Amino acid sequence: MAYITFADIIRPVAKKQALEYDFILVVLGSLFIALTAQITITLSLVPITGQTFGILLIAAMFGRYRGTASVLLYLSEGAVGLPVLAGATGGWIHFVGPTGGYLIGFIGAAYVVGLLSEKGWDRRFTTTILAMLLGNSVVYLFGLLWLTRFVDDVFITGLNPFILGDTLKLLLATLLLPSGWKLLALSKGKSESI
Repeated sequence: MAYITFADIIRPVAKKQALEYDFILVVLGSLFIALTAQITITLSLVPITGQTFGILLIAAMFGRYRGTASVLLYLSEGAVGLPVLAGATGGWIHFVGPTGGYLIGFIGAAYVVGLLSEKGWDRRFTTTILAMLLGNSVVYLFGLLWLTRFVDDVFITGLNPFILGDTLKLLLATLLLPSGWKLLALSKGKSESI
C-alpha cells in the first residue's frame, strides 16, 4: 500500500509549482529546526537541545528527501556562520568540535525517519515511536563515535544526560503525528491509508 507524507497532501501536481512548494518546505523546515535548536540546556560538552525534536518531526512530516534537504540546509546555514545552531551560534568550529558527530548524524536520522514515514510508520503510535527511536539512534551512533576523540567515557558525557530529554522529545513528536493523521482522516472522511 502506498502512503503519502503530511507534506504531500497539498503538494501541487504541476512540476514547477511542486518544485517551488518543495523549496519552500525545505526552507521552512530548516528554520523550524533552527528555532528548536534555541531550546538549549548546557550540562557538558554537548548541550541538550530541541534540535532532535525538530529534525525527527520535520523528517516524519516531509519524507526522506525534503526532510533530509531541510537538515542539510540547516547545517549549511550553521556552517557558514548563521546563528542557527544551539545557543544561536554558527560556524565550522561546531562541526569539528565535540558536537560534530551529532550534527552529521542529523542527516542520517532525517533520512531514516522520512523513509519510514513514507512507508506509513507515522500513522500509529507504536510504529511512529519506533521510527523516532531508530532516527535518534543514528544521531547517537555518529555523535558518540565522534565524541570519543574528546572524552574518555562517551556514555557519561554524550549519552546518559540525554536519555530523559530525548525520550520526552520522542514522545511529543510521536503524539503529534498519528494524532494529526487521525484529524485529517476525520476532516476529509478518509481512511488511515490516505
